[in-house]
Amino acid sequence: MGLVGFSLLLFTYYTLWVIVLPFVDSSHILHSYFLPREYAVILPAVAGLMLVLLVGIFITVVMWKNRKPAKKTN
Repeated sequence: MGLVGFSLLLFTYYTLWVIVLPFVDSSHILHSYFLPREYAVILPAVAGLMLVLLVGIFITVVMWKNRKPAKKTN
């Protein structure tokens, strides 16, 4: 349940940051709670690259452990 709550909080924060914040005046106090807009693209891109990297490492480790030794023919 904690993971679902965290995901909901993160989704709400990101949605406000990307969709709502550009329409709010830049001098509004709400802007102090969010990072600069450049990070709205950089952070998900880095997270996606890390996800692809970790999935690739996991698949490599599983395939490496499950490989069968080659049969020797005399």
